[in-house]
Amino acid sequence: MNDPAQTVNVIGGGLAGSEAAWQVARRGLQVRLFEMRPLQTTGAHRTGDLAELVCSNSLKSDEQNTAPRLLKDELREGGSLLIRLAEAAAVPAGGALAVDRERFAASVSEALSSHPNIEIRRQEAFHINPDEINVIAAGPLASRALSKEISRLTGVDGLYFYDAISPVVEGDTINFETAFRAARYGKGGDDYVNCPMSRDDYDRFYDALIIAEAVPAHNQSGNEEPEKYFEGCLPIEELARRGRDTLRFGPMKPVGLEDPRTGREPYAAVQLRLENLMADAYNIVGFQCHLKYGEQKRVLQLIPGLERAEFIRFGQMHRNTFICSPRLLRETLQMKAHPRVLFAGQISGIEGYTEAMATGMLAGINAARIAHGLETIAAPRESATGSLAFYLANADARNFQPANTTFALLPPLSADDRKQSRRKTDRHRVQVERGLSAFRDWLRQSGESFSRQSWPQIPLVAAE
Repeated sequence: MNDPAQTVNVIGGGLAGSEAAWQVARRGLQVRLFEMRPLQTTGAHRTGDLAELVCSNSLKSDEQNTAPRLLKDELREGGSLLIRLAEAAAVPAGGALAVDRERFAASVSEALSSHPNIEIRRQEAFHINPDEINVIAAGPLASRALSKEISRLTGVDGLYFYDAISPVVEGDTINFETAFRAARYGKGGDDYVNCPMSRDDYDRFYDALIIAEAVPAHNQSGNEEPEKYFEGCLPIEELARRGRDTLRFGPMKPVGLEDPRTGREPYAAVQLRLENLMADAYNIVGFQCHLKYGEQKRVLQLIPGLERAEFIRFGQMHRNTFICSPRLLRETLQMKAHPRVLFAGQISGIEGYTEAMATGMLAGINAARIAHGLETIAAPRESATGSLAFYLANADARNFQPANTTFALLPPLSADDRKQSRRKTDRHRVQVERGLSAFRDWLRQSGESFSRQSWPQIPLVAAE
């Protein structure tokens, strides 16, 4: 093995940790990747595979000139392992990139476990030595012991919010006499299953949902605590409390759909998206919830088309821990107080799968640079990756909340550019082109770009 001083510890085998380990290993360094699963589980994970997706199976939009697509393109330019395997394990999802989650995680596990520079340690990390090079990517579901160690290292208690998971339905229990296949505005063909609702259907569903009994939130010690949610992933029952029509203008919006039975747009619609390539499981889009299981079945079977639905997984909630990054991190994702310690993924205060990959990529690049004795580098502000890191380092620490990639995070256009691009779509196109160009230049100028021809062939685990 290489000099132990040049070995990088990566704590956490989720999306950020897996990507960070790959980025370090491909730069010729040894990696110790710590993952406590399956010896110790989290309550949200179901397997011991690396990069297991616990919420949706969607990596958001892959359409041109969108902020999520910009982030994906930067991952592609940076030689991301995970984005390549996500594309190889893709399932139909219209303009989004969604994956067969089991095939994806198994492929990541195979790629990392077979890499000669990566040693996977199936054990809980209890201690962080700030004199060693560490990438802390424990995710929002860090163990109680590790959370205490992070608090000791940072000098502050962790923040938290509650995140929820959508239910998954057995495909052959969907009633296709009512449900129909289509994507909004015809984008993506028949990639989604739609359950149309009349006004009476919607009112019946809403009235049942608003009184359904939820599971109380508990902290890691088992004590009840206030429920704080990430605004971008609110439980369906919480959304419903904001007003009777909130769901119709949110996850149940019917625009762009036509019920083939009536030839008209339904009053509301529930969409289901493929979970796997076998097409035998669907998740209910935007229906993350934390109702008691019996209540979920009662309420969800009121949806037309799901009257006899059987559930592979009910919705559930988990507590996500994150640090106050503006007080602790630089734009390189290094700790200000301990520059050999870097944070990546949701524990750093970002939200989203590709956001976790991108911060893992950046942390991996900089961890390798530290090991090689090089100066660490911040991604350009114009890029989606750089904007995420800029937010983590510069947000208002007093009101810090997790964020995902949006055009609002990117720097605004100049007055001259705005004059030349009066339409929002044109402004977004300019922001995307500017961001990707800046990211490519940054990779090249820093010596971190890789020729696609130099990438090793990564085997994809075959679907069962």
